[in-house]
This record gives sequence, structure tokens and C-alpha cells, in this order.
Amino acid sequence: MLKVKDGQVEQLGLLFERYKKILFGFFYNMNKDRDLSEDLVQNVFERILKYRKGFKGDGEFKVWMFHIARNVNIDAFRKQGRLPGEDLQNWDEKLGDDGANHEQQMAHSEEMKILEMAMARLDREKREVIVLSKIDGMKYKHIGDLMRCTEGAVKVKVFRAMQALKKEYLKIQAAV
Repeated sequence: MLKVKDGQVEQLGLLFERYKKILFGFFYNMNKDRDLSEDLVQNVFERILKYRKGFKGDGEFKVWMFHIARNVNIDAFRKQGRLPGEDLQNWDEKLGDDGANHEQQMAHSEEMKILEMAMARLDREKREVIVLSKIDGMKYKHIGDLMRCTEGAVKVKVFRAMQALKKEYLKIQAAV
């Protein structure tokens, strides 16, 4: 990124290849729209190029990039005047399946549908902190840098988000 900042913009292609899948996963887990997610990845790299002089190099590039990604995601939903999609399908693909038999797969599928509905009921910040920490595997310190809060505050946010997810999951499960 320092080379891009110094005017070697052709180096942005290397960053794109390295981070496009990570960004796509983040956007897809937030909005469940493949086309939109692809567009948002492109928007992030356009902004990286536009704001390259703002990269100080004193922190991790990935954290700086995710600051941009969060803003791109928020801007996209403001522009559309809607919240991220409530249809949170394909979570079972993201989390994987360990070769369970058909009956176990059916039970797993039902649990995933309930989890998808519970995730959809969470507010954007709770869903985002769960996606970043539990699905993308980002460290709490980096999430703290991204959200401009302490690592301890992130731990609290993750705990509260997981509690809210559990509460919604149990409500849905009881209704089914």
C-alpha cells in the first residue's frame, strides 16, 4: 500500500487480488447479495485509490481497508434506502458440513435456517461484529481499531451480540 500511496498505482492490482475474497465475504455476510457485494468490493478499491494519501502506514492496511469497507457498506444502504437483506441463506455453505448423514443434515439445515432468521433480526452493528469476529475470524484488537474502540469494548460488543443472537434464536425455535 505504501507503494500505491507513493504513486505506483499499478500495485493496487496486487492488493485487489490479495483482499478481494475477504472483502466479498464481508459484504456478502452483511447483505446476502452477490452482485451488490461484487460492486462494493470494486467501490472499496476505488476509494483506496482515491484516498491513498490518507494511508499513514502506522497501522495494518487490512484495518484501514475495513474502515473504508464499512463506510462503503453504510453508504450503499443509505443510497438504496433499505437495510441489508433479510434473506441470510447459504450460511451452511459458509460454515461447512462435516459429512453428517441425511437426518443430521436435515436437522443442521433447520438449525441454519433458524440461525439465519435470528441473524436477520439483529441490528447492523451486532450482525457486523459477529461476522467480523466469528465468521471472518478477525482479532478483537483489529475490530477495535476498525470500530475505534478498545479491545475490551469489542469483547463486550461480541458478548452482547452473541447474547442477542441466542435470544432471537430461542424465540424463533420456540415458535417453530
